[in-house]
Amino acid sequence: MRCELEALDKARAIVDFLEEKKAEKIVLLDIHEVSSFTSYFIICNGTSDRMLEALSSAIREFVKKDFSQPIRVEGDSRTGWMVADLLDVVVHIFSPDQRNYYRIEQLWDKGKRLVSLQ
Repeated sequence: MRCELEALDKARAIVDFLEEKKAEKIVLLDIHEVSSFTSYFIICNGTSDRMLEALSSAIREFVKKDFSQPIRVEGDSRTGWMVADLLDVVVHIFSPDQRNYYRIEQLWDKGKRLVSLQ
């Protein structure tokens, strides 16, 4: 239970950080009961390739500084979808078009929506 609480604290801190960095439509999903590979998904939008890249870089620095944890980021801002893997928290950074196309929230609708910010 303690590990789960720490993961939730980390996820909430990342949500707050993304909100400060002007990410849009931020959603935090608790998927620990329906996933074997992670506990939380954070899904957000950026308004341009530059913003996706900036959000990705900012998350890398934030996680490195605040959590002293390795982070792996996959994807390319030009494709409209980047994924930051922190093991117990996975952050999806989308362009609006790609988010609408992949509909991650609907794929993981058995998880609990904890946060939804516009």
